[in-house]
This record gives sequence, structure tokens and C-alpha cells, in this order.
Amino acid sequence: MDARIEGYETRMNKTIANLNNELAGIRAGRANPHLLDKITVDYYGAPTPLQQVANVTVPEARMIQIQPWEPALIKEITKAIQTSNLGINPNNDGKVIRLVFPELTEERRKEIAKDVKKKGEEAKVAIRNIRRDAMDNFKKMKKASEISEDEIKDLENDTQKLTDSFIKKVDDAIDVKTKEVMTV
Repeated sequence: MDARIEGYETRMNKTIANLNNELAGIRAGRANPHLLDKITVDYYGAPTPLQQVANVTVPEARMIQIQPWEPALIKEITKAIQTSNLGINPNNDGKVIRLVFPELTEERRKEIAKDVKKKGEEAKVAIRNIRRDAMDNFKKMKKASEISEDEIKDLENDTQKLTDSFIKKVDDAIDVKTKEVMTV
């Protein structure tokens, strides 16, 4: 691959990574510990990721169990989960916090699937914007007589192939997540 395209490929990879990160945080009816990735707890005055102050496990398909390493953190963790937009009320017995996920209704599954598609479209737009930046850059290089007519055609073709492959990756990620959400 041409070195002039590699920077754009890196940006497209970051877009895919961002999409995968967002999709991991979408609830699909099953308990997924990644839903807690963005939750931080006040730990001795510093906001600390939940996974760094507690053991997070999935003992059942629709339950996440959080066992803090210090019992005093139970209140902080419970408060952090309630203020997050998970939509789940934590239950605690003084030692362990349990998050029980209700079955998703068909209507809610369709809403979530729509949200997944929306995030996918946003990723596609970002990838197309990167392609546009590349094409504009190649045209500037041609104007400055840095590259020939043949080179610009090759670069544009390579960039289009790269864009198509990343759009396919986005579609694949959306399909996988939509199937996961729609599976009862």
C-alpha cells in the first residue's frame, strides 16, 4: 500500500475501533460486563474505573455481579451505577452488588437495533469524510505538481478500495450486533 494512503487507513481503523467500543456498550438482553466500562467511582477523591476497584463477574446470563475489594465502596459503586444511564437498579447485600437485567421487549429490541444502525451510519459518514480528505489532498498534490495524472488515478482507486473495505467492516459489525440484539 502507498505510504500516502496509510495515514487515512489509520484514521479509518480508529473509526472502526470507536464503533466497536460504542457497540460493546449497547445492552443486548444478556449481561455484558463491558456495559460498566464507562462507569467511574469516587475512590479516595479520584474518579476511578469500576473494574479497578471491584471484581466484575457474570454468574448468570442476565446478571452482573460486582464485588468491591473494599466493603466501604458499596455505597459509592451503587451511587455511580444509579447516576449512569444504564437503566438498571443495583441490588446489594452489603458485600456484593447485583445487576439483574430484565428481558427486553420486542419493541425495545427494535429501538436498540435502530440505534445500532444509526451508530453504523455515523461511522460510515466518518469513513467517507476521511476518503474526501484524502481525495482533496491528492488534488492539492496534483495542483502543486507533486504527483502525475497516473499517480492520482492510482491513489484515488486505492483510496476507494480502502473505503469500500472499511464500509464492509462497519456493515459486518452492525449485522453482528443487530442479530445479538434481536435474538431472544
